[in-house]
Amino acid sequence: MSQSREMLGSRLGFLLLSAGCAIGLGNVWRFPYITGAYGGAVFVGVYLLCLLAVLPVMIMEFAVGRASRSNMGRALKVLPPEGTRWHMFSRIPLWGSYLLSMFYTTVTGWMLAYCWHSLAGNLAGLDTAGVAAFFGSTLASPLEQVLGMTIVVGAGCLVCAMGVQKGVERVVKVIMVGLLAILVLLVVRSLTLPGAGAGVSFYLAPDVGKMQSVGWYAVLNAAMTQAFFTLSVGIGNMTIFGSYQSKDRSLTGEALWIMSLDTFVAIMAGLIIFPACFAFSVAPDSGPGLIFITLPNIFNAMDGGILWGTLFFVFMSCAALSTVIGVFENIISYSVDVSGMPRRRACAVHFVCLWLASLPCALGFNLLAGFQPFGPGSCVLDLEDFLLSNNLLPFGCLLFLLFCSWRRGWGWDNFVAEVNQGQGMRFPRFMKYYLRYGLPCIILLVFVMGYVDKFGK
Repeated sequence: MSQSREMLGSRLGFLLLSAGCAIGLGNVWRFPYITGAYGGAVFVGVYLLCLLAVLPVMIMEFAVGRASRSNMGRALKVLPPEGTRWHMFSRIPLWGSYLLSMFYTTVTGWMLAYCWHSLAGNLAGLDTAGVAAFFGSTLASPLEQVLGMTIVVGAGCLVCAMGVQKGVERVVKVIMVGLLAILVLLVVRSLTLPGAGAGVSFYLAPDVGKMQSVGWYAVLNAAMTQAFFTLSVGIGNMTIFGSYQSKDRSLTGEALWIMSLDTFVAIMAGLIIFPACFAFSVAPDSGPGLIFITLPNIFNAMDGGILWGTLFFVFMSCAALSTVIGVFENIISYSVDVSGMPRRRACAVHFVCLWLASLPCALGFNLLAGFQPFGPGSCVLDLEDFLLSNNLLPFGCLLFLLFCSWRRGWGWDNFVAEVNQGQGMRFPRFMKYYLRYGLPCIILLVFVMGYVDKFGK
């Protein structure tokens, strides 16, 4: 299987594809807000240390994929010693990727819809209440929600059906280049607004007092949680990209490049949001309200607002679609690698399954609005996000750590040998016991605190 496996066409394709999967909506609507609220540049420093602490999990995913030349589901069957039972966990990438897709397809549909609404001028001239009512009306329309989700599911499966090089790699390259170009344009425009300096100061000026006011533990927990989830590790998404990568470059340096690109986009997103918010005296918040209510109000008040608003939602759509394509590729490759299903048939089967699985979230704001799993104000999306972010992702990260560092798994020596193949940075062997014991303890702490934050208030 490994000899006939389609590979990525270039190193750039691997870097952009992996970064595209990691760069998502959380980079825009969560990271800038917690940075501004938790100490600016001081928090960024803490966050970078947390990223470096978590980065080995991404490297492990790449190594498992490249060594097995397969999806995580098959890798857990062919890499471990005989007599072990790692294959019991081989469906985690399928479950995790489906859980993510079940709500991410709907949210991506919102982005695409707002590209059209912004370009058509449907948001122009609306006041704050009008923009909020417009967003509410889009959520309340089952037809609009299902249509947007269907377009996203169809586009993602179509790209994957075209193949690894001609479809996934080629399309994500274009999306990522477009994303970065629009990002630079938006940052320049935001920084040149009158009063933008106050937003930059709020966002990035070091402020130890903010950290002390919320507590050092809360800051560390927020930074570590963001680090885990922004790298998109735990459900095998990076494993599949590693399986398409050649052995001419060591994996540690490649992971550092991807982490740097992901962090660059997250920091630059804040340089769009905060200068614009402060320039127009609008309080920044986090979550969907920032993207679909707060920022459209700012664009309405800005010269050339239709242009800049449309560019912003195209940027957001690029970030969302690159993640969707990466996650879909993980799902489809599972059927190709584990079940031997032809790629195009797998795409057709999963199109139907993904569409059906995404329906509850798409209808969760209208026909299923009465289902409130965590009490008033919660919805289907909250339940699906909780199951993934607070449960399956931490478990998946633990699985990779144990699989790559324990003798009864793939083993430390096999892992390091695979990581260090090719030119580039060597992986430090002294981290063995940190990865075997230290990082698992950190993940367990994040897991427990996730439940405390959710149910302990």
